[in-house]
Amino acid sequence: MGADVELTAGLTGVDEPGFAGLTERHRRELHVHCYRMLGSFEDAEDTVQETFLRAWRRRETFEGRSTVRAWLYRIATNACLDLLAKCRPEPASGEVRWLQPYPDRLLDELPAGDADEPETLAVARETIELAYLVAVQHLAPRPRAVLILRDVLGWPAKDVAELLGDSVNSVNSALQRARAGMREHLPAERQDWTGGDEDAGTRELVRRFTEASVATDIPALAALVRDDVRSSMPPTPGMQIGRDEVVKYWVESGFEGMTGLRAVPTAVNRQPAVAFYHWREAEGAYLPLTLDVLRVVGGAITEIVTFHSDRFAGLELPERLPADGSEEERHDHHG
Repeated sequence: MGADVELTAGLTGVDEPGFAGLTERHRRELHVHCYRMLGSFEDAEDTVQETFLRAWRRRETFEGRSTVRAWLYRIATNACLDLLAKCRPEPASGEVRWLQPYPDRLLDELPAGDADEPETLAVARETIELAYLVAVQHLAPRPRAVLILRDVLGWPAKDVAELLGDSVNSVNSALQRARAGMREHLPAERQDWTGGDEDAGTRELVRRFTEASVATDIPALAALVRDDVRSSMPPTPGMQIGRDEVVKYWVESGFEGMTGLRAVPTAVNRQPAVAFYHWREAEGAYLPLTLDVLRVVGGAITEIVTFHSDRFAGLELPERLPADGSEEERHDHHG
C-alpha cells in the first residue's frame, strides 16, 4: 500500500511540514484504531492528537526498522493504554456508558488496503459494529490491545510482543483470554452479532421501524423486534433485555402518544440508523431528539442503541428540519 512508507533513515532531519506529510495520511486509520480501543469517538480524537504530539517529540526514536505506519500504531496503542490506566471505569454488565457512534462517511476515508478480500472486508465491518465495541470494552486493556492488533490488524505475535514489551508466549496467552472474553459478551454464532451487508429486506425493516417510530405506534414497533432484543441509551445507565422489557420502557417513558416527530435515515458503525427530530413551536422547526442505531439479524431488530442529540453535529446531521419537511424529504428517500 502506497501509504505504508518504508524509511531507511530516521526522522531526526525531517522538518515539521515534512513530518506532517509522512504521518497525517494515517490519521483516519489511527483514529479508528483508538476508537476500537476506547469506544468513544471524542476520546479517540484526543488520543490521536496525543499520538501525533508524542511522535513529533520522539521522532528520534524512529530508526527505520519498521514503517512509519507501524511506529505510529505503536505510539497510538500506548497512548490508549495510558488513558485506560488513568480514567476508565469498569463497564457494568452489558453497558458501556461512554460509547459513542462513528459515522460511516468517516469510515469511508479508510485506506483501501486489501479491500478486495472478502474476509478483510468482513473483519473491518464486524469489528466496528457496536456489538463488537461493547464486547471489547469488557476486556482488560492489554488483552484488548492484543486482540485488536492480532485479530483486527493482523499483526504477527512477535510485533505485538515488541510493542507491549512482552514475550510472544505472554501475547499468545493474552489473545486466548481475550477471545474467550469476547465469546462471553457476544452471541455464540458470528452471524448473530453482526448484521452483515445491508440488503433490501433490512432496508424495508428500517423503513417500517422509522414509520412506526414517527407514528409512536408501539404495537407496530414490537412486531419488528426479536424476543431477546436489547435496548440501551448511553450514557444513561440501564439496559432493557427482551421484547416485554423494551415495550414496558417505551410505555413508561411517555413515548406512546408523542407527536411532532420527523426522521432522517443515516448510517453509523456500518449499521442502519435513524435520526429523530421533534417539533418545537417556539423555534418553528424540528430539532434533534435522538439517534437510534439498529442491529438487524434474520429479518428482525435485535438491538437498538439510542444516542442523545449531542451526537448529531459530529455525524453531520442537520441542526434542524424546517416546518415544510423539505429537509426530511431530501434525506428520506423512502417517502
